[in-house]
Amino acid sequence: MTSKKLDQFLNENLNDLRDRGLYNEIDPVESANGPIIKIGGRDLINLSSNNYLGLATDERLKKEAVSAVEKYGVGAGAVRTINGTLDIHLKLESKIAEFKGTEAAIAYQSGFNCNMAAISAVMDKNDAILSDELNHASIIDGCRLSRAKVIRFNHSDMEDLRAKAKEAVESGQYNKVMVITDGVFSMDGDVAKLPEIVEIAEEFDIMTYVDDAHGSGVLGKGSGTVKHFGLSDRVDFQIGTLSKAIGVIGGYVAGKQNLIDWLKVASRPFLFSTALTPADVAATTKAIELILNSTELQDKMWENSNYLKEGLQKLGYDIGKSETPITPCIIGDEKTTQQFSKRLNEEGVYAKSIVFPTVPRGTGRVRNMPTAAHTKEMLDEALAIYEKVGKEMNLI
Repeated sequence: MTSKKLDQFLNENLNDLRDRGLYNEIDPVESANGPIIKIGGRDLINLSSNNYLGLATDERLKKEAVSAVEKYGVGAGAVRTINGTLDIHLKLESKIAEFKGTEAAIAYQSGFNCNMAAISAVMDKNDAILSDELNHASIIDGCRLSRAKVIRFNHSDMEDLRAKAKEAVESGQYNKVMVITDGVFSMDGDVAKLPEIVEIAEEFDIMTYVDDAHGSGVLGKGSGTVKHFGLSDRVDFQIGTLSKAIGVIGGYVAGKQNLIDWLKVASRPFLFSTALTPADVAATTKAIELILNSTELQDKMWENSNYLKEGLQKLGYDIGKSETPITPCIIGDEKTTQQFSKRLNEEGVYAKSIVFPTVPRGTGRVRNMPTAAHTKEMLDEALAIYEKVGKEMNLI
C-alpha cells in the first residue's frame, strides 16, 4: 500500500500549479533538435533550443561520435579514478584548457554537476559566498551543498557587491570568501560586469567563480565571457557546460593546475559518477576545435540574433536588455504567457513559456534562442507568426 500522505501532497501541489498557470507541460521532440523540430507530427520553427551554433546536429561531430563508439564502445565503464579515464578524456580536458585560456581543466557529466562539485570541494561552513541574486539554480544548490554562508547581492549591483565583500572580509568571521556569478544570465541575456567584479575581488583577496554556460561559444570569439573581457588569468574558476553552444553534453571547470588537481581528489561527482561516454567526449573535442579554428558559426549566430531582435522590437515586443542571442518577449502574467506560447505553437513556432519560479512572478516571458542553423526565411516566418498572434491577443 502506497503512502496516502504522499498522494495528498502530490495532488494538492500539482493542482495548485495548474490552477496558477505554473505547471510545465513537456513536449517530446520526434526529430533532431535543429532549427526545425517535429512535435506531435508537426514541423515547428524551433526557438527554444540552447544549440546556439547548430553543433548538436553537425555532421562532423556525428562522424567523430560514431568513430569513438567503434573504438571505445558506448560507455566509459567506470568512474574516472578507477579505470574510466580514457586517453580521449585527457585530450578533451587539454582542449578545454586551451579553449578557456587556463593551465588545466576537468570534465564532468553535466554543467549542473560542475557547480555541485567545485563549490563544495573548496568552500565549507567556515566560509562565505557572495552570490548574484539571479544566479542559476545549479549555483544555488552548489552553494547550499557547501554549507558556506551565502550572502546574496543585488543583480549586477557593484556598489552592493563591494559593500558586502568589505563587510564579509573585515568581519573576520570567514576563512575564505568567494564571489560567484553567471557570465551570461540565461533568462534576460545580460552579461555580468566581470571587470568590476574582478577588481573588487582583487581588492579584498576574494576568489572569483564564473559560470559561463551561456557565454561559452557565444562571446569572446567563442571562448566565453571571461575571454571577452580579457580576464582569463584573473578568474580563479571558469565553469561551463558542453551541452549548449558546444552541442553535446557534460561540463567543465577550468583554472590553475593545482585547482584541477584538487578537484580530481576532492569533488564528489568526479569521484563517484561514471565518466562521460566516448562518443560525447570525441564529439565535444571536435566541437571545441571547430570553434577555436573559425568564427563562422558565431558570426552567423550573431547575424540571426540581431535580425530577430530588431524584428521583434519593431513589432512592439518588450525584449528587455539582452546583450546576447537570448531574446525574451516579456509578457508578464503567467497564464497569458502560457497561452501566448500555446498560440505560437499552433501557428508553427516552438517558443516555450518561462514563468515563476524560474523567473520572478509577473515577469513571465517567451524566450527565443536564434541559432547559427536558422535561415532568414525561417526567422521571417517566425516574425510573421509573432505579429499575427501578438495582435490577436492584444499584446502589441
